[in-house]
Amino acid sequence: MEFTFLGLLLMVPVVYFIITVGQLQGGSFAVVGAADQAAKVFVAQSDAASGRAAAEQATMVALADYGHPAGNASVEIHCDSGGDCTAAGSAVTVTVRLTVPLPLAPFGEALRLNAGQLSASATQVVGRFR
Repeated sequence: MEFTFLGLLLMVPVVYFIITVGQLQGGSFAVVGAADQAAKVFVAQSDAASGRAAAEQATMVALADYGHPAGNASVEIHCDSGGDCTAAGSAVTVTVRLTVPLPLAPFGEALRLNAGQLSASATQVVGRFR
């Protein structure tokens, strides 16, 4: 009896910790992949408006592949040149931020119980020839 009780008492937190770490690791893979793909997609577009839309779409697809909803993420796009992000030779940096909620937490969305905040950046240079 004691073995069963103590086994459950000790194993449940350990299993929950492993699940939470797995969610954070999956989220870190998701933001790195999303930032990289968004930067690559942005520099392939002909103008900044379509580049921003394509980068946000690529980010949402990459995050969805890892099971993270679009509402938990934000995308920021910066370029080193002052105005024209699509000029040849300008570097475009995409930063993706993701909030990873606690797994299996009841009322987690209402209480905003988060396991962590993750972010990743990727930089691509706009090529001379498109």
